[in-house]
Amino acid sequence: MSEKMMLVDELISKIKEGTFKPNDKLPSENELADHYKVPRIVVRKAYEHLQELGYIFSRQGRGSYVQNRKPQIPLILTGDISFSEKMKELDYDFRTENIVCEKIPYKSGIFHELKANPPDEVYKIARLRIMDDCPIALHTSYVPQAVFPHIDQDGPGITSIFHYYKTQGYTDFTSGKSHLSVVFPNETERKILQCSSLIPLLLLESCCMDRKTGKILEYSRIKYRSDCFTYLV
Repeated sequence: MSEKMMLVDELISKIKEGTFKPNDKLPSENELADHYKVPRIVVRKAYEHLQELGYIFSRQGRGSYVQNRKPQIPLILTGDISFSEKMKELDYDFRTENIVCEKIPYKSGIFHELKANPPDEVYKIARLRIMDDCPIALHTSYVPQAVFPHIDQDGPGITSIFHYYKTQGYTDFTSGKSHLSVVFPNETERKILQCSSLIPLLLLESCCMDRKTGKILEYSRIKYRSDCFTYLV
């Protein structure tokens, strides 16, 4: 392990155990270089890495400080309760913004998941989940117009897809097999989620079906900021 990464690990441990608390000023580059017997450039690179990871922030001419860590939200990745309902149950200052509603061109993977074929029309509905004014998750649903004929008109107003199902007569639904993976945000996602390229995202892909008929209601891709959640699966 490089000197930089050893120092990064050491400082993260001290932050997590409370040696350095939120808004505490960290030792200067010279002080850490002397303490750990490493070149000053190593300390500088370690601080830059910690800033990318969201552990610290810098004030020009004043040094580096410990960042207030994002709240760790317990997130259950299964069940038929909407994300919005879960957040309300946990009494968080939470809101959802509908940021995209558009018809998508044919994409074999998405159409396959929906068991759709051209000339079927599929709409993309994307919602940004925000807690305490911090974006924490991006939820994208792909919805077949054959199942929801008015999705082109209704889509821009949807903030909870499960609530929308219920208004359309689908009150008993279930999730199909889910696929969980870790990805890193692209440039667009970094802007939307206000996170650095080093913050991993947890990607959950799944289908939602009407329990009675087996009809597929949507295919979804949800990207959660890993620094904001603890996961219960």
